Amino acid sequence: MGFLAGDFMKKWLILGLLGFMAWPAWSQGYQADQVPSRARRWYQEAQQAMDINPGDTGQVITLLKKALDADPNYLDAVLQLAGIYEKSRAYDKAIAYFARAVQIDSVYALPAYFLYAQAEAGAGHFQQALQRIGRYLSRKDLPEDARARGVAWQAHFAFGLQSQQARIPFQPVNLGDSINTADAEYLPSMPIHGDTLIFTRQQSGKEDFFISRRLDDHWSQARSIGPPVNSSLNEGAQSISQDGRILFYAIGDRPGGLGRFDIYYAVRQADHWSEPRNVGPPVNSPFWDTQPCLSPDNQSLYFVSDRPGGYGGSDIYVSHLQPDGRWGRPVNLGDSVNTPGDESSPFIHADNMTLYFASNGWPGVGNSDLYYTRRALDGHWETPHNLGYPINTIDHEGSLFVAADGKTAYFASNRSDSRGSLDLYSFVLYPEARPRRTLYVEGYVYDRQSGERLAAVVRLNILDAPDRGSQITTHPDGTFLITLPEGYDYAFNVSKPGYLFYSDHFSLRDSTGSGKPFRLRIALEPLQPDARVTLHNIFFDFDRYSLKPESRTELDQVVRLMQDNPRLKIQINGYTDSIGTEAHNLELSQQRAEAVVDYLKSRGIQAERLRAKGYGASHPVAPNLTEEGRAQNRRTEMLVLSNE
Repeated sequence: MGFLAGDFMKKWLILGLLGFMAWPAWSQGYQADQVPSRARRWYQEAQQAMDINPGDTGQVITLLKKALDADPNYLDAVLQLAGIYEKSRAYDKAIAYFARAVQIDSVYALPAYFLYAQAEAGAGHFQQALQRIGRYLSRKDLPEDARARGVAWQAHFAFGLQSQQARIPFQPVNLGDSINTADAEYLPSMPIHGDTLIFTRQQSGKEDFFISRRLDDHWSQARSIGPPVNSSLNEGAQSISQDGRILFYAIGDRPGGLGRFDIYYAVRQADHWSEPRNVGPPVNSPFWDTQPCLSPDNQSLYFVSDRPGGYGGSDIYVSHLQPDGRWGRPVNLGDSVNTPGDESSPFIHADNMTLYFASNGWPGVGNSDLYYTRRALDGHWETPHNLGYPINTIDHEGSLFVAADGKTAYFASNRSDSRGSLDLYSFVLYPEARPRRTLYVEGYVYDRQSGERLAAVVRLNILDAPDRGSQITTHPDGTFLITLPEGYDYAFNVSKPGYLFYSDHFSLRDSTGSGKPFRLRIALEPLQPDARVTLHNIFFDFDRYSLKPESRTELDQVVRLMQDNPRLKIQINGYTDSIGTEAHNLELSQQRAEAVVDYLKSRGIQAERLRAKGYGASHPVAPNLTEEGRAQNRRTEMLVLSNE
């Protein structure tokens, strides 16, 4: 018995492949009733095996191949094999069998051109897919539904994208049996250290979090993150802070929640996680609020919601942390990101400028593609870029995570080498789609006199764009971590009421450095006489005393200190290196100190609270034998005279 109308529909729908119509009765080549009985028996056994266990295609493939051994031109068996391979994404094998079917009888095989085109698109042969689907759509006696037109449109877009781009390198590597199982693993995330991987695993329809540690060149056996984060409910779509101490995630239908899915967070405390806390309104609403992603400075929360007032479907929103510790009113990212379709899976990289997300509303290769956009220094988002084939395929691409190095990407896929369902993979992201490599500063703050740990405010400002930067509050034990995207020079300050602030400078404009993080133990001086700090971000041109514009960030920090402490009196000390005469250096250092004082007076600080003193090349802090040492000696200090 061949692929007659009822049999064709039954088997094809079981596979979920086509479900259009029977092979055409007007074919004049292949005749199903002339197939040898032995081949038919193998074929019928294949159908029975499919009826018993539709998901076990291995046995079905074996039986169909036996049918073809008995009759190599058994077209129904050829087409069914082609369909099975297309569904399992073994596109090259599918194409080979579809081509074989066309060779046997191109008319009989014509209804399969829809799947043939999908297989060719899946293999990246978009021009051939266009020709194939065009042939299919040209026949008025075949069903022209939205799926067929969608394949044509996607193949057209992908072919145009492919012709514009150089071949994108893409060699995904399965993370292995310590991470992946026969269940679905997806939505990976990790702190900036890159030594911990957290992901979602779905078991028996329930989602929980699992965690693995990096051990040299491999990952440890993943284990459940455990209660109270994991519970009897569905937990998913997690995002962990850069220091690994705050976990944001979504929980469905939790008692006391505001909607179908709400966003919660838990805090790492010693060796356990705190009870999850609902982020609350206005982030959570009576609608679907999920897929949170915390910005690297912990100040912004990106998430997905289908609340009214968006552009249609699900949109990406952002909420900013307010001074009182609450999350502010969510702001839609606008039509530079969101579309009338569905946007999902936002991931803001450690550089705090590059956003990756999934969408079925922007032009794409498949049902849902991955995109990236960058935030300009003025705050607006660029038009999204499609990551291109073969990262995006004709299937559904759900999410992407990019490590701090800007090159290593992680994603979930059910590729041919997966352990069963979705597996986690890594790959090297091509240069054009990379964010900035991001380093970090971590350490702790303490009182220089008592040694007691201090909670303080850490500020990081881009010197070329003083309004752009990050600000975080340390943990209660004084520890902190703040990210440093390469490509900029930074002013780094740590402050606490009652203390002289700490000043440092990081020059990362040249991205060819070691890439190592900075680790600091920061001692703050109480605001008492003789306390002093070197102002590392006060800049002058060589042998000049006019302040450079980049000095504003640090100077304004001094202004804030003086405004917050109205009785504070300070002295600005200027120093030079040993190049030049003693008299010239003494005069230059005095002029530089006075330039700082003049700026402070221009910002409203009373003259009687300020002094300027130049010391020339005296009191060096490093040998003047090298440029590095001389640069350290050319410095500006702030000295506390009194605070009464």
